[in-house]
Amino acid sequence: MSERDSVAAIEPVAERDVGRYDDAADVVVVGLGCAGASAAISASERGLDVLGVERQSAPGGTSAMSGGLIYLGGGTPVQHECGFDDDADTMYAFLVAATAAHGAADASDRPDLAKLRRYCDESVDHFHWLVDHGVPFRAAFCDEPNRESPDDSGLVFSGGEDSRPFCDLARPAPRGHKPQFTDSAGNFLMQCLADAVGKTATRTMVDARVDRLVVDDDGAVVGVAVRADNSTRHIRARRGVVLAAGGFAYNEAMLAANCPEAMRPDPAWRIGTDADDGRGIRLAQGAGGAPLRLDVFECALPLGPPHRLCRAILVDRRGRRFVNEDTYTGRIGWKALMEHDGDVFMVLDDSIYERNLLGLRFSYAAETVEELARDMGVPAAELAATIARYNEHAAHGDDPDFGKLPPFVQPLVPPLGAIDLGVQRGAIYATFTLGGLHTDVDGRVLSSDGRAVAGLFAAGRTSASLAAGGYVSGISLGDGTFFGRRAGGAV
Repeated sequence: MSERDSVAAIEPVAERDVGRYDDAADVVVVGLGCAGASAAISASERGLDVLGVERQSAPGGTSAMSGGLIYLGGGTPVQHECGFDDDADTMYAFLVAATAAHGAADASDRPDLAKLRRYCDESVDHFHWLVDHGVPFRAAFCDEPNRESPDDSGLVFSGGEDSRPFCDLARPAPRGHKPQFTDSAGNFLMQCLADAVGKTATRTMVDARVDRLVVDDDGAVVGVAVRADNSTRHIRARRGVVLAAGGFAYNEAMLAANCPEAMRPDPAWRIGTDADDGRGIRLAQGAGGAPLRLDVFECALPLGPPHRLCRAILVDRRGRRFVNEDTYTGRIGWKALMEHDGDVFMVLDDSIYERNLLGLRFSYAAETVEELARDMGVPAAELAATIARYNEHAAHGDDPDFGKLPPFVQPLVPPLGAIDLGVQRGAIYATFTLGGLHTDVDGRVLSSDGRAVAGLFAAGRTSASLAAGGYVSGISLGDGTFFGRRAGGAV
């Protein structure tokens, strides 16, 4: 059975069966993406002997594939220089709402408030930590939201802060901070963090996989078994092990068992690498660690840039609107996939249409609403009623049904067109996992009864994200670097 076909916990090896160790370190960090690199830096700067073990040939992981946005706020220098006021309380109020599961009904669907409060209160400090470790930011604002800037501008709205319902809950402030690099900056960020790791005394092993944890007679994690060069080496971890080995977006069995909807986009647009196979989660489960929210995943349906395309309307198979089109693409994608079966369309006219970054083109065009509905295969009366109601209020810049903001509200004038955004018809629904190990504010892995598993820490997508269902771009790199840093400071 391959790694992609297993959900089973990986049982640890007993220390008494190891015989002898081949190496030792105070701290072993498993995975050197943004979370692992931050943990290694933090632990090494405390004077600890750190060994980083990376499955790939160099540090980076999924972090290096990202757009590079880091969710930071509370009044960073970049925010101030760009003319935006922010504070930790406003940031917290927004994130409590934005990261809760869609339609959250109980505490398990809501973010860990202790973690979230710490994250917001120390966000400015974390910004300075990143800068001090070689990550530059340019104080320039990009007004195209929801993704990294095409130039090296360092600030963007990245989570729907400037759209409803969130702009009515908390004063909008952009918090997506992008390192100073043109377009996607994930690889650049990881080069900066890898350089920072290299300036410490951290030792690294690449092309090496941790196959099992080592536990003592009391169940404490005291080492790892590493597979490299066709042999297994046992490495003692005198103070502990930090698991930062990614999520499980490429473990077919774990996806099928926990969040099968994330497998629906075809072709698959899963964000991750082959190393996102859930191994870190399964290693911890074998040592008594508890998983949390493995059913939670992000699903983005990118419609821009340009953001002005949101002057169009989005309708489902019944011909009805379902969301304010100016909101965050993650909210749009999740609602489209989970509430409307990934069977949706964008309806617009010639004054609105332009090719977006992904090259979206008209799938259908017609002189009348009725003709368009027939081509789309939606009820003509419903679509006509939807457009009539929208146009009636749009003439006054209003959207009473979904609260789209006035700059993006305008009547649709025939001839009309529609872009097919069906999940089974090739539209991009980008997914990745958000669930992982249950950890405390210092990255300690917790058991099912809430006790810390001695010697075991986790960060990044191996742990349950701050996002408990709702997502904002930049929270993964923010969460990973922040709590990776905390884990390295606590181990």
